[in-house]
Amino acid sequence: MSAADSGAPNSGAPDSRVPIVLGIVAMIVVVVSSNILVNYPINDFLTWGAFTYPFAFLVTDLTNRRLGPGKARQVVYVGFALAVLLSVFVDVRIAIASGSAFLIAQLSDVFVFDKLRRQTWWRAPLVSSTLGSVLDTALFFSIAFVGTGLPWVTWAIGDLAVKLVFAATMLIPYRLLQQQMRAYQPT
Repeated sequence: MSAADSGAPNSGAPDSRVPIVLGIVAMIVVVVSSNILVNYPINDFLTWGAFTYPFAFLVTDLTNRRLGPGKARQVVYVGFALAVLLSVFVDVRIAIASGSAFLIAQLSDVFVFDKLRRQTWWRAPLVSSTLGSVLDTALFFSIAFVGTGLPWVTWAIGDLAVKLVFAATMLIPYRLLQQQMRAYQPT
């Protein structure tokens, strides 16, 4: 059995806070950059934010796998609060939409991932990220852009398509990184 599959949590180790701090920093970078890039359309179907936000699910799922659902929720809450505060300087409406969609989608991801964690390695991250992507897209685009005259429905469709592709392709780095870390196993 590899260290990643041993089931022993890394509690009490001197570096046990490092993974959660890395998760929080990564989440803030992903969300703030996505909130900036969503203001830059590529065409009528996509904004640049579609290519950065899916990494939030990778961060959440790796944190959940490594540290468990409690620490994953902590990364979501702290990352959410700091990212929304920083995003207010970009656009208040985007910050509100992002915060609302992010919190609901990421907490749903944590819940679903935890329920599926004991199944085959790819099922939990794929199913939880897919559900989270659908929730995030529907909430974010309807809150951020309704009534603006912008092509938000087509942006939402394009955004969701990219997120679904990323949900599948992120299984590769997820698996590689998962094998390098000690996994949390609920008792």
